Amino acid sequence: MTTPQTPILNLASDNVSGMSQPVLAALIAANSGPEPAYGSDQWTARAEALLSEVFEHEVSVFLVATGTGANALALAAMSPPWGAIFCHSEAHVLDDECGAPEMFTDGAKLVGVPGVGGKLTVEALAPVVSHFAPGVIKSVQPAALSISQVTEAGTIYTIDEIKALGQFAKQRKLMFHLDGARFCNAMVTLGCTPAEMTWKSGVDIVTFGATKNGCMACEAIIFFNKTDAESMPFRRKRGGHTVSKGRLLGAQMVGYLENDHWIDNARHANAMATALRQGLETIPGVKLPWPTHANEVFVVVPQSAAERLTRNKIRAAPWDSVSLPAGFSIGKDEQFLRFVTSFTTTKTDIATVLQTITG
Repeated sequence: MTTPQTPILNLASDNVSGMSQPVLAALIAANSGPEPAYGSDQWTARAEALLSEVFEHEVSVFLVATGTGANALALAAMSPPWGAIFCHSEAHVLDDECGAPEMFTDGAKLVGVPGVGGKLTVEALAPVVSHFAPGVIKSVQPAALSISQVTEAGTIYTIDEIKALGQFAKQRKLMFHLDGARFCNAMVTLGCTPAEMTWKSGVDIVTFGATKNGCMACEAIIFFNKTDAESMPFRRKRGGHTVSKGRLLGAQMVGYLENDHWIDNARHANAMATALRQGLETIPGVKLPWPTHANEVFVVVPQSAAERLTRNKIRAAPWDSVSLPAGFSIGKDEQFLRFVTSFTTTKTDIATVLQTITG
């Protein structure tokens, strides 16, 4: 049997890492003995209780195995088929879900709004939302606002920025969704609580990511208003995301949350990204378009440096973006790359990347 060649160091995504040990241990424990099916088990109940504690709010929780499923189902609960969902023009829900939000909403329109560094502002949103007049039958109706935290540019919204968007959503009668695939990475940087980053700032529904930060396949759709969640049991089942052995999702979330394990993982990943950025800033010919707020580092390197990375089997993700800062340019002899650190990234990994780029 031929073993495929793999990079000796893969920092193209945090999805390349496996499960962390506490999550794996919880999964093994849940695997022993029978448990009620379809989420009626003790592990799921414990996960739901923990999430209510974490968010300082009684929440309605729906565990699913993928971020795409979580986002698409959440948006389906927020918008009718004739609704408009406003998001950044490079948002994951718009660019990277293969039309799942449109399918699960039965046809709602995702409206992309530009913004530097992957972020939306009230000033940019207002004229776009105003274009879709409530009550005009020929137009889709404004229904929801969705932001990514961390954004697709690796930046984060401050609490004040989320609050401003939350107030705007409330004024325009829009449901407010936060795509938290890297929720904990943003929270660690802000030094805030989950409550402060969500319902206390006006967020109605959050897709709470765990897969990128230590789980195998586990995301949570979290509602802060139980009325908003009334249709979700049926949507999740109809969409094929009600897992029969639901305890195996619940166990992952328990292992993830207990003893602040999720925070430790995110803090480590962020620290490794900071170390990588600090090293890159000292290398001549290297350009960084955006701040490094969490565990993603976006960098433009000379073509020769990119080729050295490839030769040495070090992988980053080739990137492009239309939300670069004004005046920032990428030359023909340069490559735009994304590095993503995780709970498994080591200081040695960072040193290897920097030494290879330096040449």
